[in-house]
Amino acid sequence: MAGKIPVTVITGFLGSGKTTLIRQMLQNNQGRRIAVLVNEFGELGIDGELLRSCQVCDEEENPASNIVELTNGCLCCTVQEEFLPTMQQILQRKDKLDCILIETSGLALPKPLIQAFRWPEIRTGATVDGVVTVVDCEAISSGTLASDINALNAQRQADPNLDHETPIEELFEDQLACADMVLLTKVDRVDSQTQTQVHNWLKQQLPQTVKIVPCDRGNISPELLLGFNASVEDNLESRPSHHDEEEDHDHDDEINSVYFILDKNFEPQALVAKLQDLVEKLEIYRIKGFVDVANKPMRLVLQGVGDRIEYFFDRPWQSSEQRQTKLVFIGRDLDRTQIESALLEM
Repeated sequence: MAGKIPVTVITGFLGSGKTTLIRQMLQNNQGRRIAVLVNEFGELGIDGELLRSCQVCDEEENPASNIVELTNGCLCCTVQEEFLPTMQQILQRKDKLDCILIETSGLALPKPLIQAFRWPEIRTGATVDGVVTVVDCEAISSGTLASDINALNAQRQADPNLDHETPIEELFEDQLACADMVLLTKVDRVDSQTQTQVHNWLKQQLPQTVKIVPCDRGNISPELLLGFNASVEDNLESRPSHHDEEEDHDHDDEINSVYFILDKNFEPQALVAKLQDLVEKLEIYRIKGFVDVANKPMRLVLQGVGDRIEYFFDRPWQSSEQRQTKLVFIGRDLDRTQIESALLEM
């Protein structure tokens, strides 16, 4: 591993808390110089913008050069397109970096991404230090594997297992099988007894060496998530997958994303009510973005999975930027005109 940049892969289902975890790691980087690859689904990079807003780069650095967003689908399908040139670009500045974080999408199978680190163009400069799988404690306790099971069902149809009876369970097992550590998120939403039950259930699904660590709102020491020294790409055979023998696959074209940039401000509660109404009428799985709120100097961050929509103010609007509302909707067969009309009529 001498001279190689360590890479931590963070995987987990839609809404499990991967972006929140990375955001906290960047804000608590303990002096580390970290590059982040964000696997964004949708043309407007909301997650990447959230990470940029942490402002952890040196003053002379361009923050955008430390955040790389892959925008054309899940990583397991883009490794031969965007991923290789992106990694090559990052490795050109390896002397300025201490580590790399890769956030996979909720669709992504971990092993095809890790296999890319065997390519000669990458393996001489980087190694997969470890894989962290993020698991939603609240969802597990409620009998599902994700906070919005309909979204996961639709996303799994984009993978080749359409004829499998339990595709979501298989993807979950694949994510666990690749893990060096499991982070149990949203533990603040369950009582201690329920958390213990989920922990014990997960323990039965994992090799004895894989530890389960509770994580509240992404607050965890980077020391726990970095430095596994696992060289995962060299021992993938010990991490079995349901999809080891499968060939490249195409995604379901019916799953799409639409985005809006509006010169319009919104009252947060009224906007949430309107969005929840849209979720009931349309197959909307994910909503995220930034909102301009009248008479507020702060920018509002809005994130929704299913009908659960949360928001918070993250930072003041900067004098150099235009106050606009930017929203991304991810779902099935979304009609841009219908959503835009609903927003503009408010």
